[in-house]
Amino acid sequence: MQLQWTEPAAQDLDKIEEYIASENSPTVTIDIVLGVIETVEMILPAHPRAGRMGRVTGTRELVVEGVPFIIIYRQIGADQLHILRVLHDAQHWPVTNL
Repeated sequence: MQLQWTEPAAQDLDKIEEYIASENSPTVTIDIVLGVIETVEMILPAHPRAGRMGRVTGTRELVVEGVPFIIIYRQIGADQLHILRVLHDAQHWPVTNL
């Protein structure tokens, strides 16, 4: 299963990194952001239905353990997953710009 990070998801990671860096050390920032990426890349290719059904039709949501982030993704065909967004669990969801 191939993963593709969409531009909105990459922008979400950048914003998360900026926010965490403003309040924490670079080490903490890197640990959190890389933890999110590694969780996605370790779990979803082998278990594409690991997340719960999404609040938007056709999506799934993977809650990242230990941090307050939700990965919104969609399976495309038999062999691709598109990572659509990385959202803080306190953000209003669903959003309209998937």
